[in-house]
Amino acid sequence: MKSQAIVAHGAPLEEIIAETPEPRATEVLLSVTHCGVCHSDVHLHDGHFDMGGGKQLDVTASHTLPHTLGHEIEGRVAALGPQADGVAVGERRVVYPWIGCGECAVCSAGDEQLCNRPRALGINLAGGFSDHVLVPHPRYLLDCSGVAEGLAATCMCSGLTAFSALGKLVAPTPPQSIAVVGLGGVGMMGLQLARTLFAEARLLAVDVDEGKLETAIASGADAAYDARSDGAVKQLVKDTGGAAAAVDFVGSEASLEFASRAVRKGGRVVIVGLFGGRFSMPIPMFPLRALSLIGSYVGTLAEARRLLDLVRTGSVAPIPIERRPLAQAGRSLDDLRGGRVLGRIVLSCQG
Repeated sequence: MKSQAIVAHGAPLEEIIAETPEPRATEVLLSVTHCGVCHSDVHLHDGHFDMGGGKQLDVTASHTLPHTLGHEIEGRVAALGPQADGVAVGERRVVYPWIGCGECAVCSAGDEQLCNRPRALGINLAGGFSDHVLVPHPRYLLDCSGVAEGLAATCMCSGLTAFSALGKLVAPTPPQSIAVVGLGGVGMMGLQLARTLFAEARLLAVDVDEGKLETAIASGADAAYDARSDGAVKQLVKDTGGAAAAVDFVGSEASLEFASRAVRKGGRVVIVGLFGGRFSMPIPMFPLRALSLIGSYVGTLAEARRLLDLVRTGSVAPIPIERRPLAQAGRSLDDLRGGRVLGRIVLSCQG
């Protein structure tokens, strides 16, 4: 089994060759065909998240080294443990990677992605930057028939994250205008899903990259705003009266400030991105503006199934995907770190 793994945080990934594992009990061995590269992989590679003010959240204890990244995993069933059923060798499947302990109250409520004893693939356990991966149970292997190869993998993080975040905008009524802040892989998926889920809404694209803004307009955004411009927020508010909702797919100090200023009274801001930093607002402004700030972390297994059903209909336009060989996993992390990726990089893990 060949994997691209972290051997030291911040150091280049290295190829690790090991015995291909044999699945035990309910485990399933998946032959990985595709694995998406996510900005979360960059943070895990670095070993920390930026908490602002010079502080960092150390995540090195979440896994042991060497560690194989990759949580957007697609492949074919290669072998089954003796207690694994519901899938068959040779079937094409996509992996729901946000696996919890399966025993706590959070997991019992269906929110495994929020478990305090996580077993997430690519985060806590070995992931998909490899030609094989062990999946703990067949229930996490979802049918992706009818979804293009490679695209199915991206649904399990960038797609699921955007889908779950947009689902938090429905109450009490669907928004009339939505600001999509940040047009990376997750933000572009969010834009496409918003066009499908909120067909009547006005979609406002926000980024600091002119090329990404042009792509957003070509992909269905109704207006685009360059966040580098001093008057961008005022212009958005002037044009729309303030967005009914904003989804911050960056999660930086600058992006969240923009999003919080861009929404009207009673507006909702859903924070998705993990870029880092600190946010401050006078407390009275929350009730005076009736402002809601909501955090959203990936999505549930049930949401993942619903998303695949939606994508299977063909009503969601695919995001740009760049395919690279597994050996370029490290370079792909560097390109993400440097902001040089439009859409999503998907690694081809066989051959």
